[in-house]
Amino acid sequence: MAHSPGLLAVVRSEWIKFRSVRSTVIGTLIMLILTIGIGLLIGLAVKGHLASMNPVERASLDPIQVATGGILFAQFAVGVIGALVITAEFSSTSIRTTLAAVPNRLQLITAKGIVLSSVLFVVGEIACFIAYFDGALIFHGTIAALPPLTQGRILQAVVLGGVYLTLMGLFGFGLGLILRQSAGSISTYTSLLLILPILVFLLPSSWQNTITRYEPSVLGQAMRSTTGVLRGGTPVFSTWASVAILVAYCVVVMGAGVVLMQRRDA
Repeated sequence: MAHSPGLLAVVRSEWIKFRSVRSTVIGTLIMLILTIGIGLLIGLAVKGHLASMNPVERASLDPIQVATGGILFAQFAVGVIGALVITAEFSSTSIRTTLAAVPNRLQLITAKGIVLSSVLFVVGEIACFIAYFDGALIFHGTIAALPPLTQGRILQAVVLGGVYLTLMGLFGFGLGLILRQSAGSISTYTSLLLILPILVFLLPSSWQNTITRYEPSVLGQAMRSTTGVLRGGTPVFSTWASVAILVAYCVVVMGAGVVLMQRRDA
């Protein structure tokens, strides 16, 4: 039986791969730019409409959701990054070389997951905090002024924004393990975020209210909510229930990916 190197050595190797592959580096930069840049544009747009909002709209406005609104776009970037971490090796057949060097497949998946989640968490948190401070500057002196980080659930909401991006990256990684193809994994991930909500919208309203709150993007908004209610009255789970459900999604998809990785040939 071939000897497998230690986990730390495999993590170092996967870190070198991650920062050496152009697609993952560019994807990480795009995630950073989308979270900050789109959040900035959304904030400026909302600020321009504050005066014309009615009392109900003003009362339902959650400035944290606005400031971190770029996450709704960045979630696509992290899914692509997560998928490419594994599918790129299958596409180039370099996975055979990797498995020859690291025959313990669970160890390899663990190392890839550690590198992926670490990068996405650090970059995601940096992006979310910058987005928060940008929002604080934009809404300073207005009725939508952002509370300080020490007040209420503000810090929690900002931190969980980065956690959401990390979990969605791992979800994309799990899809990559299952499907092994970049196009198929990215298409499936995108469909779950874009097509599924459209299909749910076609269902009876009573079904919509039940299913919508299980959608990943809605769970992400619930994680960042400081009011417990989303704009438009969309019913959502509590903050930590939303985290638990999203973690469960990742565990199921990653678990299926690990089982298939162990059973199938490279």
